[in-house]
This record gives sequence, structure tokens and C-alpha cells, in this order.
Amino acid sequence: MALEDICDTPLHRKCFPASHFEDTATSFDCYSAELRGLKKSGRDSGIPLQFFLPSLPNSAPFNHRSTSPFSPSKHSVTVRRPFPLSHGTTTLGFIFQGGVIAAADTRASAGGLVACPAVHKITPIHSHLVVTSSGSGADCMLWERILAREIRLYELRHRRCLSICGTAKLLSFMLHPFKGTDVCVALTLCGWDKEAGNTDSSFITDNSSSAGFSSQDVSAMAYPSSPNRGPKLIYVCSDGARLQGDVFSVGSGSPYAYGVLDGRLRWNLSKEEAVSLAREAVFRATHRDAYSGNNVDLFHITAQGWSRRKREELKEEYYRDMERRTKTVGERKRETVLDALG
Repeated sequence: MALEDICDTPLHRKCFPASHFEDTATSFDCYSAELRGLKKSGRDSGIPLQFFLPSLPNSAPFNHRSTSPFSPSKHSVTVRRPFPLSHGTTTLGFIFQGGVIAAADTRASAGGLVACPAVHKITPIHSHLVVTSSGSGADCMLWERILAREIRLYELRHRRCLSICGTAKLLSFMLHPFKGTDVCVALTLCGWDKEAGNTDSSFITDNSSSAGFSSQDVSAMAYPSSPNRGPKLIYVCSDGARLQGDVFSVGSGSPYAYGVLDGRLRWNLSKEEAVSLAREAVFRATHRDAYSGNNVDLFHITAQGWSRRKREELKEEYYRDMERRTKTVGERKRETVLDALG
């Protein structure tokens, strides 16, 4: 285990049998001598710090389980749902001169039902990486936790953080054995690869509706010349596919979001313009897609780490859009009157 490698201490002294669920009656005989020398907890003396697996009445079917923790079981039984549940979402991410923007709606849908109106579809993995998720909610939550665990173990083993490209490759390798199964996961990794030796990690919460560049953000815009440094945007799905690009939108509302992004996305956007563009893209998608809606979450990732903006209700963006339309119509009427008089 990773803690054994780090601490050089046999913390995991094979308390479990060689196979995951073999007959534990013989296992207790093998470890009876070791049980006498178990370390005791300081708080409750007499309670061992190691645990043995209890015997199972029907352990035979589990003897042939795969030893790989990421491989699907050959004996797993697929339970059919009584009715199909279609999933929908809108997530997006893009790179601009000020870093990486990640945005998503907050509606969890199950067929025609709104299962939850306030889920978190953007998950921080570490100080310079967030992940947007789409697909099955349970699968996405599980694999995000697995990914965060593996990244943390890598950092403990090697005393440095795994790169964004390396993280995407690791996730792709872990997901590939599940190709063709019912696992439904589509993750977009939005992050910034730091320079070697840079240990700065800051978590910033921005509660304002708009914010200007700080001096650190301005300095972060000068990207290092190495291709392994700077902003990264990588899409990984449950069949193991791995794609890197400058803009991605995933989910049932992605066609509408792409329509907004393709028309207005530029490299030289300011931070306020990029935030406004991401918010409007999610709003347009939720306005047309019934499976997306409620709120919008938005993250901004720079060389100093990620910052999270306050969650905004999409109805506020709707009112802002109606106000813009009213102003536009008023200006056009005024121009028409002036042209008629002149």
C-alpha cells in the first residue's frame, strides 16, 4: 500500500486473505501468532488497530473475483431498471488568456423527473485542477473520488503533484476496462500545470458578481514556453477516450452551449467577458434543454489555483437578457424614428 511505501512500516500486514473472500477460518489460524503481537490503540487499550474480515456464509462465488481494483467483475449481474432513465446536463470549459473557465448547471435529472435542483457538477480535485462531470450521477461521484484518491497517493509517493495530462491518462486507463458496460462517465479536466518546485496552493472564493484581475492573475497570463506548463483542458469518457482541446461542452445541452461559444469565444477575452460568456452559454442551453437548469456554477483556474464564484440562479440571467432585449428594441425604434424625421 502507499502508506507502507511512505512510512516504511508494515501497516498492512496482510490481515485479509490472499483472495478477497476466501474461507477465513483458515486465515485466522495463519494469523493467530500475529494477532498476539498486534499494536493496541492508545485511547482504548486492548482494541487492535487491524481488522479481520468476518467469514461469509456464501463465500464460494466470490473466490473467482478479479484481483484488479478497477476491473469489472465477470460474475456481476446486471439489474434491469423497470423503466429507462435518461440523463441530461450542460457542462463546459474553455481556455482564454486569463486561464481556464469551467461552468455547469446544477440540475440532476432522471427521465422526466428533476431528481435534485442543486447538485455540484464541478468538483475540485486539488489546488490547480477541477473536474466537470456528466453522465450517471453515481458513476461520476465514484470515479471523482477514485481519481482524487489516486492523485493524493501519487503526491505522497513522489512528493510532487501529477500533471494534468498524466491525470487524464491515468483516468483513461482506469475507465477503459469498463468499455461496453453500463458505466456512464464523461469528465472534463480543467486545470493548470505548475512549474517544477512551485508548491503554492491557494483556494479562493469570489462572492462578487464580477471581479478584476489581481497582480497575480496578470502575471499568470504570461505562460511558460514549455508545452507541459500552463492551462490544460482534457475530456475523458467511460470508454477510455481522451481528447485535449481549447473548448469542450458535454451533455444534452452542449449543442446550444457550443452555438454561443463558437460565436463569441476569443483568446483575448478579459476575465469579466469570459465569465459572462460562460454564464450566458449555460443559460442558453438550459433555456432550450429540459434536462438542464436551476443554477450555474463557475470556476476560474489560473497559475495561483482555482477560484469559485458565487452560485447564481439562472432566472437572474433571464431577467438580464430580457432587459438587454428591451434596450435593443428601444434603440432600434429610436433609430427608426430619427431616420423617418431626417
